[in-house]
Amino acid sequence: MDSREVITRHEASGRHFTAGGVGSFVIDEGSGEPVVCIHGVPTSSFLYRKVLPELASRGLRGIAFDLPGLGLAERPVDFDYSWTGLGRFALAAVDALGLDRFHLVVHDIGGPVGFELASAVPQRIASLTVLNTLVEVDTFRRPWSMQPFAVRGVGKAYLRSLNKPLFRMLMRLQGVADMSAVPRQELDAYVDLLKRGDGGAAFLSIMRGFELTRAKRDQYVGVLGSGLFPVQVLWGEQDPALPIAKHGASLRRAAGTDEIIALPGKHFLQEDQAPAIAKHVARFVGPRPG
Repeated sequence: MDSREVITRHEASGRHFTAGGVGSFVIDEGSGEPVVCIHGVPTSSFLYRKVLPELASRGLRGIAFDLPGLGLAERPVDFDYSWTGLGRFALAAVDALGLDRFHLVVHDIGGPVGFELASAVPQRIASLTVLNTLVEVDTFRRPWSMQPFAVRGVGKAYLRSLNKPLFRMLMRLQGVADMSAVPRQELDAYVDLLKRGDGGAAFLSIMRGFELTRAKRDQYVGVLGSGLFPVQVLWGEQDPALPIAKHGASLRRAAGTDEIIALPGKHFLQEDQAPAIAKHVARFVGPRPG
Protein backbone atom coordinates (compact mmCIF):
# COMPACT_ATOMS: atom_id res chain seq x y z
CA MET A 1 0.00 0.00 0.00
CA ASP A 2 1.32 3.46 -0.89
CA SER A 3 0.30 6.94 0.30
CA ARG A 4 -2.35 7.25 -2.42
CA GLU A 5 -4.09 4.15 -1.12
CA VAL A 6 -3.85 5.52 2.43
CA ILE A 7 -5.66 8.67 1.31
CA THR A 8 -8.27 6.66 -0.60
CA ARG A 9 -9.03 4.70 2.57
CA HIS A 10 -9.10 7.88 4.61
CA GLU A 11 -11.60 9.48 2.23
CA ALA A 12 -13.75 6.35 2.28
CA SER A 13 -13.91 6.57 6.09
CA GLY A 14 -15.78 9.87 6.04
CA ARG A 15 -17.89 12.12 3.83
CA HIS A 16 -17.76 15.45 2.10
CA PHE A 17 -19.95 18.34 3.23
CA THR A 18 -20.24 22.09 2.68
CA ALA A 19 -20.07 24.82 5.32
CA GLY A 20 -20.02 28.56 4.75
CA GLY A 21 -19.90 27.96 1.01
CA VAL A 22 -16.68 25.90 1.23
CA GLY A 23 -16.49 22.18 0.58
CA SER A 24 -14.84 20.12 3.28
CA PHE A 25 -14.52 16.58 4.61
CA VAL A 26 -15.50 15.05 7.94
CA ILE A 27 -14.88 11.80 9.80
CA ASP A 28 -17.69 10.96 12.23
CA GLU A 29 -17.42 7.81 14.36
CA GLY A 30 -19.42 6.43 17.25
CA SER A 31 -22.49 7.63 19.11
CA GLY A 32 -23.13 9.46 22.33
CA GLU A 33 -21.97 12.94 23.24
CA PRO A 34 -20.17 14.61 20.32
CA VAL A 35 -16.47 15.45 20.64
CA VAL A 36 -15.27 17.84 17.92
CA CYS A 37 -11.52 17.58 17.26
CA ILE A 38 -9.90 20.54 15.50
CA HIS A 39 -6.54 20.06 13.78
CA GLY A 40 -3.75 22.52 13.07
CA VAL A 41 -0.95 22.64 10.50
CA PRO A 42 0.37 21.05 8.39
CA THR A 43 -2.29 18.42 9.12
CA SER A 44 -6.01 17.76 8.65
CA SER A 45 -8.67 15.43 10.02
CA PHE A 46 -6.23 12.67 9.02
CA LEU A 47 -4.34 13.44 12.24
CA TYR A 48 -7.32 12.20 14.30
CA ARG A 49 -7.85 8.94 12.39
CA LYS A 50 -6.64 6.93 15.42
CA VAL A 51 -8.25 9.10 18.09
CA LEU A 52 -11.84 8.92 16.79
CA PRO A 53 -12.18 5.11 17.00
CA GLU A 54 -10.77 5.29 20.52
CA LEU A 55 -13.40 7.87 21.47
CA ALA A 56 -16.10 5.73 19.86
CA SER A 57 -14.98 2.69 21.85
CA ARG A 58 -15.54 4.76 25.01
CA GLY A 59 -19.14 5.63 24.16
CA LEU A 60 -18.47 8.99 22.55
CA ARG A 61 -19.03 10.36 19.06
CA GLY A 62 -15.72 11.55 17.63
CA ILE A 63 -15.84 14.15 14.87
CA ALA A 64 -12.99 15.76 12.91
CA PHE A 65 -13.35 17.99 9.84
CA ASP A 66 -10.82 19.56 7.51
CA LEU A 67 -10.21 23.29 7.74
CA PRO A 68 -10.21 25.11 4.37
CA GLY A 69 -6.87 24.88 2.61
CA LEU A 70 -5.89 21.58 4.20
CA GLY A 71 -6.59 17.89 3.75
CA LEU A 72 -9.55 17.12 1.51
CA ALA A 73 -11.16 20.55 1.96
CA GLU A 74 -11.45 23.09 -0.84
CA ARG A 75 -8.81 25.81 -1.10
CA PRO A 76 -10.51 29.02 -2.29
CA VAL A 77 -8.02 31.69 -3.33
CA ASP A 78 -10.17 34.45 -1.81
CA PHE A 79 -10.82 32.74 1.55
CA ASP A 80 -9.84 34.46 4.82
CA TYR A 81 -7.16 32.08 6.12
CA SER A 82 -6.55 34.02 9.33
CA TRP A 83 -7.52 32.47 12.67
CA THR A 84 -10.61 34.68 12.62
CA GLY A 85 -11.62 33.36 9.20
CA LEU A 86 -10.92 29.74 10.09
CA GLY A 87 -12.88 30.21 13.32
CA ARG A 88 -15.88 31.45 11.32
CA PHE A 89 -15.61 28.34 9.17
CA ALA A 90 -15.47 26.11 12.26
CA LEU A 91 -18.73 27.67 13.47
CA ALA A 92 -20.32 27.15 10.05
CA ALA A 93 -19.08 23.54 10.11
CA VAL A 94 -20.59 22.60 13.47
CA ASP A 95 -23.84 24.23 12.32
CA ALA A 96 -23.77 22.32 9.02
CA LEU A 97 -23.13 19.08 10.91
CA GLY A 98 -26.11 19.74 13.18
CA LEU A 99 -24.08 19.93 16.40
CA ASP A 100 -25.87 21.93 19.06
CA ARG A 101 -23.76 21.32 22.19
CA PHE A 102 -20.44 19.50 21.98
CA HIS A 103 -17.12 18.83 23.64
CA LEU A 104 -14.10 20.39 21.93
CA VAL A 105 -10.55 19.10 21.48
CA VAL A 106 -7.98 21.46 19.92
CA HIS A 107 -4.36 21.11 18.81
CA ASP A 108 -1.64 23.31 17.29
CA ILE A 109 -3.23 26.33 15.54
CA GLY A 110 -6.50 24.45 15.95
CA GLY A 111 -6.19 25.99 19.43
CA PRO A 112 -6.70 29.60 18.29
CA VAL A 113 -9.29 28.40 15.76
CA GLY A 114 -11.14 26.54 18.52
CA PHE A 115 -10.87 29.53 20.84
CA GLU A 116 -12.50 31.62 18.12
CA LEU A 117 -15.32 29.07 17.99
CA ALA A 118 -15.66 28.98 21.78
CA SER A 119 -15.69 32.79 21.92
CA ALA A 120 -18.55 32.89 19.41
CA VAL A 121 -20.75 30.22 21.02
CA PRO A 122 -19.54 29.53 24.59
CA GLN A 123 -22.97 28.22 25.57
CA ARG A 124 -22.54 25.34 23.12
CA ILE A 125 -19.18 24.15 24.49
CA ALA A 126 -19.65 21.31 26.99
CA SER A 127 -15.91 20.99 27.74
CA LEU A 128 -12.57 21.91 26.21
CA THR A 129 -9.49 19.69 26.01
CA VAL A 130 -6.33 21.49 24.92
CA LEU A 131 -3.43 19.63 23.27
CA ASN A 132 -0.07 21.27 22.48
CA THR A 133 -1.17 24.70 21.28
CA LEU A 134 -0.65 28.39 22.03
CA VAL A 135 -2.59 31.06 23.85
CA GLU A 136 -0.15 33.93 24.58
CA VAL A 137 -0.06 34.57 20.86
CA ASP A 138 1.41 38.08 20.98
CA THR A 139 4.75 36.68 22.19
CA PHE A 140 4.68 33.50 20.09
CA ARG A 141 7.65 32.69 17.88
CA ARG A 142 7.25 29.99 15.26
CA PRO A 143 9.54 26.97 15.70
CA TRP A 144 12.45 26.75 13.26
CA SER A 145 10.70 24.10 11.17
CA MET A 146 7.69 26.35 10.54
CA GLN A 147 9.22 29.85 10.38
CA PRO A 148 10.23 29.80 6.67
CA PHE A 149 6.63 29.11 5.59
CA ALA A 150 5.55 32.52 6.88
CA VAL A 151 8.01 34.45 4.69
CA ARG A 152 6.81 35.38 1.21
CA GLY A 153 8.96 33.84 -1.51
CA VAL A 154 11.00 31.86 0.99
CA GLY A 155 7.90 29.93 2.05
CA LYS A 156 7.13 28.83 -1.48
CA ALA A 157 10.68 27.58 -2.04
CA TYR A 158 10.75 25.82 1.35
CA LEU A 159 7.44 24.11 0.60
CA ARG A 160 8.73 22.87 -2.75
CA SER A 161 11.70 21.33 -0.93
CA LEU A 162 9.43 19.59 1.59
CA ASN A 163 9.49 16.12 0.07
CA LYS A 164 8.47 12.92 1.79
CA PRO A 165 11.91 11.92 3.18
CA LEU A 166 12.36 15.42 4.66
CA PHE A 167 8.90 15.33 6.21
CA ARG A 168 9.64 11.96 7.78
CA MET A 169 12.81 13.42 9.29
CA LEU A 170 10.91 16.43 10.69
CA MET A 171 8.31 14.14 12.21
CA ARG A 172 11.05 12.10 13.84
CA LEU A 173 12.70 15.21 15.26
CA GLN A 174 9.65 17.13 16.40
CA GLY A 175 6.43 15.26 15.75
CA VAL A 176 6.31 11.67 16.96
CA ALA A 177 8.11 10.06 19.89
CA ASP A 178 7.42 6.47 18.81
CA MET A 179 7.96 6.41 15.06
CA SER A 180 7.15 2.68 14.94
CA ALA A 181 3.52 3.70 15.52
CA VAL A 182 3.26 5.36 12.10
CA PRO A 183 3.83 3.45 8.85
CA ARG A 184 5.93 5.30 6.28
CA GLN A 185 3.00 5.43 3.85
CA GLU A 186 0.90 7.28 6.42
CA LEU A 187 3.64 9.83 7.00
CA ASP A 188 3.89 10.29 3.23
CA ALA A 189 0.12 10.82 3.04
CA TYR A 190 0.54 14.00 5.12
CA VAL A 191 2.65 15.51 2.33
CA ASP A 192 0.18 14.50 -0.38
CA LEU A 193 -2.73 15.94 1.58
CA LEU A 194 -0.82 19.16 2.28
CA LYS A 195 0.03 19.83 -1.37
CA ARG A 196 -3.15 18.40 -2.86
CA GLY A 197 -4.61 20.49 -5.68
CA ASP A 198 -2.80 23.78 -5.14
CA GLY A 199 0.73 22.70 -4.26
CA GLY A 200 0.22 24.02 -0.73
CA ALA A 201 -0.60 27.64 -1.64
CA ALA A 202 -3.51 27.82 0.81
CA PHE A 203 -1.32 26.38 3.57
CA LEU A 204 1.14 29.23 2.99
CA SER A 205 -1.75 31.69 3.32
CA ILE A 206 -2.62 30.09 6.66
CA MET A 207 0.99 30.38 7.82
CA ARG A 208 1.02 34.08 6.92
CA GLY A 209 -2.36 34.63 8.56
CA PHE A 210 -1.34 34.19 12.21
CA GLU A 211 -2.91 36.97 14.29
CA LEU A 212 -0.12 37.52 16.80
CA THR A 213 -1.72 40.49 18.59
CA ARG A 214 -2.41 41.43 22.19
CA ALA A 215 -6.11 41.66 21.35
CA LYS A 216 -6.18 38.02 20.27
CA ARG A 217 -4.23 36.96 23.35
CA ASP A 218 -6.75 38.74 25.56
CA GLN A 219 -9.63 37.14 23.67
CA TYR A 220 -8.23 33.62 23.98
CA VAL A 221 -7.13 33.96 27.60
CA GLY A 222 -10.53 35.42 28.36
CA VAL A 223 -12.52 32.55 26.92
CA LEU A 224 -10.25 29.91 28.51
CA GLY A 225 -10.62 31.49 31.93
CA SER A 226 -14.29 32.41 31.60
CA GLY A 227 -15.54 29.51 33.72
CA LEU A 228 -18.33 28.91 31.21
CA PHE A 229 -17.08 25.37 30.54
CA PRO A 230 -14.45 23.08 32.10
CA VAL A 231 -10.97 23.01 30.54
CA GLN A 232 -8.25 20.38 30.77
CA VAL A 233 -4.72 20.57 29.39
CA LEU A 234 -3.01 17.51 27.88
CA TRP A 235 0.52 17.82 26.53
CA GLY A 236 3.14 15.80 24.74
CA GLU A 237 5.87 16.31 27.29
CA GLN A 238 8.66 15.83 24.73
CA ASP A 239 7.35 18.47 22.30
CA PRO A 240 10.35 20.57 21.17
CA ALA A 241 8.18 22.90 19.07
CA LEU A 242 5.78 23.98 21.85
CA PRO A 243 7.60 23.04 25.07
CA ILE A 244 5.44 22.07 28.02
CA ALA A 245 7.40 24.30 30.41
CA LYS A 246 6.50 27.40 28.40
CA HIS A 247 3.39 26.84 26.31
CA GLY A 248 1.81 24.15 28.48
CA ALA A 249 2.28 26.36 31.52
CA SER A 250 0.72 29.36 29.78
CA LEU A 251 -2.34 27.26 28.86
CA ARG A 252 -2.64 26.00 32.43
CA ARG A 253 -2.52 29.55 33.78
CA ALA A 254 -5.05 30.83 31.28
CA ALA A 255 -7.46 27.98 32.00
CA GLY A 256 -6.99 28.26 35.76
CA THR A 257 -6.40 24.52 36.09
CA ASP A 258 -4.24 22.87 38.73
CA GLU A 259 -2.35 20.51 36.45
CA ILE A 260 -1.08 19.62 33.03
CA ILE A 261 -1.62 15.99 32.09
CA ALA A 262 1.71 15.06 30.50
CA LEU A 263 1.79 12.26 27.94
CA PRO A 264 4.99 10.60 26.61
CA GLY A 265 4.72 12.14 23.14
CA LYS A 266 6.06 14.97 21.02
CA HIS A 267 4.00 17.50 19.05
CA PHE A 268 1.74 15.13 17.11
CA LEU A 269 0.84 12.95 20.07
CA GLN A 270 -2.32 11.81 18.27
CA GLU A 271 -0.07 9.42 16.33
CA ASP A 272 1.32 7.43 19.25
CA GLN A 273 -0.88 8.45 22.20
CA ALA A 274 -4.40 8.10 20.76
CA PRO A 275 -5.70 5.70 23.45
CA ALA A 276 -4.38 7.94 26.23
CA ILE A 277 -5.92 11.06 24.67
CA ALA A 278 -9.30 9.33 24.34
CA LYS A 279 -9.09 7.97 27.89
CA HIS A 280 -8.52 11.42 29.37
CA VAL A 281 -11.22 13.03 27.22
CA ALA A 282 -13.72 10.33 28.24
CA ARG A 283 -12.86 10.76 31.92
CA PHE A 284 -13.23 14.51 31.62
CA VAL A 285 -16.57 14.28 29.84
CA GLY A 286 -17.81 12.08 32.68
CA PRO A 287 -20.34 9.29 32.95
CA ARG A 288 -22.78 8.87 30.09
CA PRO A 289 -26.25 7.33 30.17
CA GLY A 290 -26.24 3.57 29.61
